[in-house]
Parts: sequence; structure tokens; C-alpha cells
Amino acid sequence: MMLRAGAALRPRLASARCLSSREECHERLATKQKGHVKPLKTKQKGVDILHDPLWNKGMAMDYPERDRLNLRGLVPPRVKTLEEQAARVMAQLRGDFADDDDGRLRKNKFLQELHNRNETLYHRVLADNIAELAPLVYTPTVGAVCENFGAQFRRARGMYFSVQDRGLFSSMVWNWPHDDVHIIVVTDGSRILGLGDLGAHGMGIPIGKLALYCAAGGIAPHRVMPVMLDVGTNNAALLEDDDYLGVQKPRLEGDEYFAMVDEFMSAVFERWPDTVVQFEDFESSKAQPILDKYRHTRRCFNDDIQGTGCVTLAGVLAAGRQAGLRLSEMSFLCAGAGSAGLGVCLQLVDGMVADGLSREEAMKRFVICTSVGAIGRADGAHGDPNAARGLSAEREIWVNDAVSDGASLEDAVREFRPTCLLGLAAQPGGLFTESLVTSMLAYTETPVVMPMSNPTAKHECTPRQAWEWTDGKAIVATGSPFDPVEINGKTLIPSQCNNMYVFPGLGLAASVGGVTSVTDPMLYAAAVACVALAEGMCTKIAPEDVAEPGSLAKLVSKKMYDPVYAPLVDPSYGN
Repeated sequence: MMLRAGAALRPRLASARCLSSREECHERLATKQKGHVKPLKTKQKGVDILHDPLWNKGMAMDYPERDRLNLRGLVPPRVKTLEEQAARVMAQLRGDFADDDDGRLRKNKFLQELHNRNETLYHRVLADNIAELAPLVYTPTVGAVCENFGAQFRRARGMYFSVQDRGLFSSMVWNWPHDDVHIIVVTDGSRILGLGDLGAHGMGIPIGKLALYCAAGGIAPHRVMPVMLDVGTNNAALLEDDDYLGVQKPRLEGDEYFAMVDEFMSAVFERWPDTVVQFEDFESSKAQPILDKYRHTRRCFNDDIQGTGCVTLAGVLAAGRQAGLRLSEMSFLCAGAGSAGLGVCLQLVDGMVADGLSREEAMKRFVICTSVGAIGRADGAHGDPNAARGLSAEREIWVNDAVSDGASLEDAVREFRPTCLLGLAAQPGGLFTESLVTSMLAYTETPVVMPMSNPTAKHECTPRQAWEWTDGKAIVATGSPFDPVEINGKTLIPSQCNNMYVFPGLGLAASVGGVTSVTDPMLYAAAVACVALAEGMCTKIAPEDVAEPGSLAKLVSKKMYDPVYAPLVDPSYGN
């Protein structure tokens, strides 16, 4: 039961069960029946409520509530609604900050402070303004947040499992106060976006991802957990930085590293057997082995390998329709041979096989370019004739005799004639040059150009460049958001091909359905349809449960979080 990639995921009402624990407060906040929100019994009274972001409503406390909870006089006299508070937050965001990189970073800090003060208001604002605020809490601003994570640290979120805690993970997980965790996003900070090894400061990525899970995917905030797996860092600057928050030792490697990952996986699934683990921003040498080890035995997926591949397939299918090409008729040159680049290409191969090609035929439609050139025939025409023979197992399968090994991007385009350029190299911007893109016009009227590296400084080219070079003919999708472009009197709007359009729905569906594992066919189907239920891999839903038309949508909607204020009741009431 995978939700369609790129769908407009909107928070809806959560379950209407009677709940009372702190862990399930957010679900109760989202429970509405016929305009009525069930009251919640707080864990404290008086000023302590105002200091707890889970319960705090600020000036939205009405007078009966202020009297019940000993709050009269502790907040200003005026009462404001959630809607009025949200409008003020948005007015401040839109009016008090510059619209540049520094201004966006300050907006993110403002939103973090709101999150630390009033969780319901934070998620209401984010849910209602997801298109405007997603770039502030996620790509591209989250990269700068991670780079400044230590200097701007104010309040801990999530859990940190470090090398200093080895042997204690199974007891540490009980320090987390919530008993029903549905989604865990974990990183080891080794490959944060295109910024490289940021160590423990990569925690900004799980925090940002899970904000979107709550706002776009409808997972209640008490049911998500950001995790940093701190195995050390090889970033020399961080090893000497007084503001660094993590373990200032070189990274674990080899068996010791994988043993730590195994201890983490065992601990979290022992505590939360129904959770879904999303691996995020692991370096290529670790990402694929970790995924291969756990993907068939645990509810888990790697967002960089599978999520990016899934959303790229959806984007390519849309681009193909616009260009009048079936997927099986397209060919691809991919700049980038890391876990994300190869994961994208494998997902596209799955799509081509579904469209009628054999796997061998499909893989010959790809040329992969590393930092030293194309992975091609070892004829010595470009560079070292033995280069292709020293490839890793993950790269060796992509050797394509249609190009010379070590060929440059431009030479590879001339030799291979791809219809689509995929930018996943995460290198300094500008890999897709004017001559590279315009050379495609010699054999295709509508070149598909997809510069997807993040953050923005790593993009292979801008949409404006791709359109200006091709006189507006290119079909463009980017990893980060870009402004509309005026070309020949027409306004062209860049599509955004980012995994934020798939992972909230993927995680929600895996959680709601209780799927036993996230399979490749499910990922393909997430780009085009819904299948996990049909495959009989849902443990929480049976086909007969959703037999009526519209019943599946209603079931998912019922499980989705919607941030609203609930009346608060004196904790001593009824005792």
C-alpha cells in the first residue's frame, strides 16, 4: 500500500480512540469528531505547562482553562486562536527576514525556536504552508543548518548512539519517553547532502526529514525519532572544533563499524518491533552493504538509494510523456557513481524492465560517469586502459562498451547520445556545461536535464542555464527549489525532483500497512501506483478491510496527524 510519489500529502484526522498518556498526546490533539476535540489530562499545572512545548498553547489558553490549571495572570489577558497565532508566525517569517541565504538560515532558527516553545503551533504552521516552509526546514537550508549545528545548538532532539555507549544500546532505548515509535530516521553523518562528513552535526538531517513526516506524511510527532549514530568523524576541522557536539575521534571502520550498526538495529527493533527505519546520508561504501543486510529482515529503506530512485523514476516518467517517449525508449548519462546515483539508475532499470526491456538491455541504456570519467570499454582511448578493471562490485555491472573508459562527460554525450542527463555527483556546481547540453540538440528536440545534487551550491547547472542554452526546449527537474524563469516571453517553472515527495508517503504507508519489508517492486509502484496490499505484505490491513470504494483513502486519512489544540484538564481531576 504505497502512496503515489509526488502526491499532495495532506494531514488529516488521526484515530478517535480515547487516549490519555503523554506519549499519545499528539494523537489526541488530532482527534476531532463533529467539531469536538476530546480533552486531555495534563501531567502538570501552572507555569510548568507554559514551559513544556507539548502542552503549551501560549495565549490560546481560554479563561476557564487558565483557572483550571492555575494559569490566570501568567499569560497576557487577551485570548488568541490557533489560526491567529499561525497568521502572526507567517507574518513574521515573511516580513522580518531577508530573502537570501543568511535570511533563510535565520528563518530556520526562528522555526526551531517555535518548535521548542509550542509543538502544536509549529506543526500547524508547517502543515498549512508546506510548499513555502519545506525549503526552510529541509533542502536547501538544512545543509547550512548542519554546518552551523554546533554553534547554534540550543535543545537536544532525538537520540545519539555513540561509540562511547557500545554495549548499552538495548538499555538506552528505554530512555526515550515514547512507547509507540513508527518512524526512525538515522544517519551516521558521513555524507551529508553534498557537504561530506559532518559527523554528529548531521543530526539536522533526521530532524528536518521528520518535520516533513509530521507535516506532509501525517505521522504524529510523538511517533517519530531522529537518530545520530555517532561513530566518530574524519573531518579534521571538526576534530579540533570546540563547538563540535560529537565524539572527536576518527570514524570506526570495518567489522567494528558494522557491529555498532547491528547493535543499534537490534536495540530499536527490540523496543519498537513495528517501527520503520529510514537510513539517511550514509557514505556509499556503507550505505549499500547496510541496506543489503537488513532490507529483507527489517522494515527499513535507504532514502538516498531507494527514495531518490523512486522519485526520479516518477520525474523521468513525467518527462518522457512530455517528450513523447516511453521509458524504454530513453537513454541516460548519470554524473555520479555514489549510492544515490547508482540507486537512481537501478530504479530506472526496474522501470524499463516493467516497460518491456530485458534487464541486460535496460542496463545498456546507461552510462555512469565517475570523477575520473565514464565507466566504459577499456580501450585506452581516454585515460588508463585498466581503469574499468579496478571497479567495485557495485560499479562493475555498469561497464558500457558504447563509450571509452574514462571519457569526459562531453565525450560520453557525443559517443552515447543520451536523451537524459542525471546530475547526482554532489561536486562543486557547473558539471553540465553549455556545450554539453547544447550538443544534445543535435539528436533530440527535447533534452531532459536533471541537475539533482544538493545543496544548491552543488547543482550541475541551473534551470535558467538549461533553458537559455536550449532556447527553452529542455525539460528540467532539479533537486533543490529554483525560482520560475522567463524565456521568450514564457514563464517556465522548474520541477523539483526531490525525495521529500516520496519518503513521507513511503514511511506512512509502511507504518499504516505494517509491511514486512520495503521491496523493489513497492518502490517502483510508489512511482506509478499502489501494490503492497496486493502483494500480501501488509500485516495491519487485509484486502477485505478496504474492499469498499474509497475505504483505503479513508483508512489512511484516519491515521494521519492534524495539529489542533485540545482542552486541557487538571491532572488531579478524577484522582
